[in-house]
Amino acid sequence: NKTVVLLKTVSGNSRELQTFIFWRTNDRLRSIRNVGRMNLPEPRDGEYITYVLDGQQRITSLFASLKGVKIKRENKHESDYSKIYIDLKASDEEQLVITDVEGRAAKSYLSINDLLSGEITFLATYPPDTLKKIEQYRRTLDSYDFSIIEVKDARIDVATEIFTRINVGGKALNLYEIMVAKTYDSEKPFDLSEKFVELLLELQNSKYETIPAITVLQTLSVLYQKDCTRKDILKIPKDKFIEMWVPTVDAIKQAIDYFRTCYEIPVSRLLPYNALIIPFSYYFYKNKEKPTGDLKDRLQDFFWRASLGARYSSGVESKLVSDIDKIDKMINGQPIKYEWPVNTTAQFIEDNGWFATGRSYIKAILAIYSSLNPLSFEDNSKVIIDNSWLKIASSKNYHHFFPKAYLKNARPSEDYFYVNHIANITIVDDQLNKVKIKAKAPSKYIGAFAKKNKGIDRALKTHLIAGIAEFGIDSDDYDMFFKKRIKLISKEMEKRVILTDADNHLEHLDDDQDEETEEAEDSTEF
Repeated sequence: NKTVVLLKTVSGNSRELQTFIFWRTNDRLRSIRNVGRMNLPEPRDGEYITYVLDGQQRITSLFASLKGVKIKRENKHESDYSKIYIDLKASDEEQLVITDVEGRAAKSYLSINDLLSGEITFLATYPPDTLKKIEQYRRTLDSYDFSIIEVKDARIDVATEIFTRINVGGKALNLYEIMVAKTYDSEKPFDLSEKFVELLLELQNSKYETIPAITVLQTLSVLYQKDCTRKDILKIPKDKFIEMWVPTVDAIKQAIDYFRTCYEIPVSRLLPYNALIIPFSYYFYKNKEKPTGDLKDRLQDFFWRASLGARYSSGVESKLVSDIDKIDKMINGQPIKYEWPVNTTAQFIEDNGWFATGRSYIKAILAIYSSLNPLSFEDNSKVIIDNSWLKIASSKNYHHFFPKAYLKNARPSEDYFYVNHIANITIVDDQLNKVKIKAKAPSKYIGAFAKKNKGIDRALKTHLIAGIAEFGIDSDDYDMFFKKRIKLISKEMEKRVILTDADNHLEHLDDDQDEETEEAEDSTEF
């Protein structure tokens, strides 16, 4: 239908104005240079290229129609553009461009492709009273001038803004997609889209495959120029971006290995902030060896201070610039002053422990849980922690030790804030939660496990639960359990942070934003 409207416009039977907007530039971007089965020629070195900012579908339809090609769609359906015809018998008030010629007399219609490309001897076989129309239609198509706006030699960010306003109602284009186009190089060869997929496939082995593209772009930008705003990333020259790709990937891998081995964070969904990858990648870009001694302690302090203090819940880019400076000072043995405090007290954990997996503070505590290598209550086997299990708070791998359904019946007046609290969460196997525990009282299901598992106390300790009677489990005393577990969580935090006089005075944690602002840029997972 779109093609018919366009051809009616060209032939003069429609008043609809068709304007195309082109961007003429020397930049070489990643783009599709084929229509259906027809490959368009590659530009020569130094030759200007014209990219379509508005009208891509219309141009494709017209080109396919005028050439009479067949195009295979993504659903494998094939469209035959050679079967679009001019009705030579149509009056001025009737439809001129048609696609259905069943039942029509031979030589009463002519395909668009034959109209433009047919030999004179072939066209001459048509009835004499149609030849004048054929000549008129052919001349009209050959000489028709479309309305064109050409943007010459503009920067890619300007061209992107034009495309955005025309095509997506002002919604900002994905920075990753822009950089895929900008950094494409067929000679090197380099295709960011393919490189990023390769990286994620490699990270699957480490269970860090959920890292978003924007984190990788920000990391590369920081390594190149110690800044990572959208504007800074767009300004990176293509050659420099390609040159920095391999060292960036190497640094990211080293940072991830460090998170897994030193902080024992086994999967990326338990990483409090994806942005933490950036300063640690910067460290390993500057230093290939793992940190030791005082430097190791200071890096650990930085990691947990950022995680527990909601460091990247807002203003990520500016904070990263400041934090890269901190990494440099650590490397050079210089003192650091932190602008944000942390609070590791039991009272603070109690007041801020609402369980929601999008909160960095909760992810940090879950990361502490996972670092203790939790064991199964049933048989002391290691609990398998996987990204696919940990995306939402309702996952069966997040187990409310005092089940919500149990507390609803046993303590109907209990404030739900304290029921759905991180102090009541353990990480268990999916099957154990769904089949063995369900809504049973802790005294019932832990008592049953204890009869079969003589090492139940060892398993409980890996969940920060120091004994059945000591934590009120045998008497289903939720208040005792809650208070004692929070104290153990507090002690684990204190092991990871170098506390100062400015710490432990913070009263409220502002980490309501679900993941750092990078998600506003690019929330796509590949």
